[in-house]
Amino acid sequence: MARERRRRGPEGGARGPERGPQAARRARGVPAGRGRGWALLALLSLALGAAGLAYGLYGRWRLGRRVVTPHPAPRVLPAGSSGPRAAPERFWGSYRPHVYLGMRPRSPRPPVAGFMWLRQAAEARLRHTCEQSDGLPGYGWLLHDGLRFGAQEIRDRGLTLRTEFVKRPGGEHGGDWSWRVTARPESPGDQTSLVSLLFYVATDGQGTLQPHLENSRLVSVTGTSEELGHFNITFHRPTTETGEALSYASYNHLDARSPGLHRLTDVVKSSLSNRFVYAAPGGPKRRYFAVDTSRARPGEPDQAPQSHLLLHQVTLPLPCRVEVTFESGSFAERPGSLVGAALSEELAGHVAAFERRFEETFSLARKGFTPQQQRFAKAALSNMLGGMGYFHGHSIVQSAHSQHPLAYPEGPLFTAVPSRSFFPRGFLWDEGFHQLLLARWDPALTREVLAHWLDLMNVEGWIPREQILDDEARAKVPPEFILQHNEAANPPTLFLVLQQLLREPGQGPAELSYLRRLFPRLRTWYEWYNTTQAGPQPYAFRWRGRDQDTDLFLNPKTLTSGLDDYPRASHPSPAERHLDLRCWMALASGVMAEVAERLGEPAAEYRRMQQALSDNALLEQQHWAEQLGMFADYGNHSQAVGLEREKVAVGPGQPHHQLPAPRLVRVVRKPPKLQFVGALGYVSLFPFLLQLLRPDSPRLGSILGAMRSEQQLWTPYGLRSLARTSPLYMKHNTEHDPPYWRGPIWINMNYLAVRALHHYASLEGPYQQRAAALYQELRANLIANLYRQYLESGYLWEQYSDSTGQGRGCYPFTGWSALVVLMMAEEY
Repeated sequence: MARERRRRGPEGGARGPERGPQAARRARGVPAGRGRGWALLALLSLALGAAGLAYGLYGRWRLGRRVVTPHPAPRVLPAGSSGPRAAPERFWGSYRPHVYLGMRPRSPRPPVAGFMWLRQAAEARLRHTCEQSDGLPGYGWLLHDGLRFGAQEIRDRGLTLRTEFVKRPGGEHGGDWSWRVTARPESPGDQTSLVSLLFYVATDGQGTLQPHLENSRLVSVTGTSEELGHFNITFHRPTTETGEALSYASYNHLDARSPGLHRLTDVVKSSLSNRFVYAAPGGPKRRYFAVDTSRARPGEPDQAPQSHLLLHQVTLPLPCRVEVTFESGSFAERPGSLVGAALSEELAGHVAAFERRFEETFSLARKGFTPQQQRFAKAALSNMLGGMGYFHGHSIVQSAHSQHPLAYPEGPLFTAVPSRSFFPRGFLWDEGFHQLLLARWDPALTREVLAHWLDLMNVEGWIPREQILDDEARAKVPPEFILQHNEAANPPTLFLVLQQLLREPGQGPAELSYLRRLFPRLRTWYEWYNTTQAGPQPYAFRWRGRDQDTDLFLNPKTLTSGLDDYPRASHPSPAERHLDLRCWMALASGVMAEVAERLGEPAAEYRRMQQALSDNALLEQQHWAEQLGMFADYGNHSQAVGLEREKVAVGPGQPHHQLPAPRLVRVVRKPPKLQFVGALGYVSLFPFLLQLLRPDSPRLGSILGAMRSEQQLWTPYGLRSLARTSPLYMKHNTEHDPPYWRGPIWINMNYLAVRALHHYASLEGPYQQRAAALYQELRANLIANLYRQYLESGYLWEQYSDSTGQGRGCYPFTGWSALVVLMMAEEY
């Protein structure tokens, strides 16, 4: 009854007009109870949508953060392993390869020492960082053992500098070290030229420095830092080459602040003034450029100074000699300062030890090389060792899931660098070749370098391929190359080094323990390649990160492969199969299997992959181009491409001189199709280079024929990177992008070729004698040309002309070009 009364209106009368939401719902024909349910459902849907959006955003944020999430395994090198107590012999070193002479300890924010010079002339040309624009006739380490001493020669116009350093262990902070710089005139009779030698010490945001002056002469600096404790640096008075005191020299000093170590050159340049007068008794008065503390500027006003710079300048005639000593405060029982005769004696002892060790390691005298050729090889090795750098900082990275660039976790890297002038930083694929040489000299050094690289791995298994970790490194890099993307791989050449280390005699518990610490990261690294670089079919692989702008590039580059502009499929697509990456993965699979077996870890899957990727029938099925008679990449490709000037439309009444310059753009004269890429060159050789072919394979015969053909790959100076018969041989990729891997000779690939020829010459088969003959001829050509170019130019080079043999690209390039030492030694 109650429900009835509610349903009926007032007795005996009509119901009045209803109001409110209920009435509105009834007016639309919606029952009240059901409307309330739909409202709740709508609110629930909104809530779920918001929650889904939030979860999606969180998921994307979480995926984006993975790129900067460290690998969960314990670090191969625990904290402090590079410090003075754990590794005192390696704590100090010439680990600033981008300057002509510099020292730093392996510490995150250390005081650093450096050297500059300038010849006193009408214009002040200060030398400090290694620059190709300086145009020096030659510079580089002649001797360097990587641990205790080094001797370098620098040839500038009008003078030659010899820089030497020696380290002496002692105390708890890495011991002492001393520098000796000897300056000689280019012409023996030149006694009139003035030179200024400038020595400095600077902090990098941590530690203190205190100058000690006598008039205008900076006599010494005392300082302290977290890892160095107390220390003293003394700038000794200049002498003759025989150590006798000089009668007169002018002194200046600089006490200044800088935004950072990367601005030290600018601070010193801004302080130079020619108001000073050199007035030796009985000689003419001459103005000279010198540092002036009152003029020093720290740089941009918005950058807070973080470096304290103290610099000692001595100006004097040639010839002359200056010594600098660093003495650790914890070295209590020092036998005496490492200066003068004591320094000479230490240097002589280290040189003799280096000479003995070099011959024991490489046997070049026994192989009949002349003393001059041996000096060339010693310089090549020494420049690799003298090019070791210690960097601390973070990369700038981005993934497909992160909207903005992120800072990678901060950390250290101890690595060799390809070029002190042009590439003074770590490169992942270069480092594998560097360590093939250094592992012969010092396997312990190589193990530490590999550990540093693998400790940079993130949780995904990715290692940024180019390491630009601090302000000094970034100052040398164009802005567009600083950002690293986590889909970008690089050839895993570190597996080449591991393969070599596994073959070293005397493997014991220490080496096994090292492999055990390495293995979790190796496993993740291998899996990262196996998944992120997988190809369109089983056992195929594809480099990610190819250039996508097909309108501007004759052939879109593949920087991640390390071979940059080497011709690939003309139209990038997911259908591509890249031969070189497949071969790298075959090598990696075999090394992973061997490491796993030694450690008692599951190895069957690695062996299965190695066998599949080494299967010559499957390799030919995926990459042998029968019509081309070569191994090749596969993809969406057209040979009929070229670069032409685009036509610029002229508007009514528009003057022609106001038109933009027409660009050089790509034209495709024949549509692409899925096919093999007709580009005979280094990529075609990879099954041979990494020794995957059976010794009786007829494809081996085809490769040896292409290598020896002068119309294809053979030159008197080494194997060219791309055959002369290739449509893209020596072609520009854009108007301003000259050929790089399209003809020039590269020593890393030639080393692999010599190594492979040596391998096949040792195996019975139909091509054994042919491989042996090619081995002797190619090895002799490479050694002769690199030696000849070194004598003529004073440098090893990034690449060599395939028509003249002359050095090309950047210099000095004592990265993988120093592999000539292993060719001379026949160490493969």
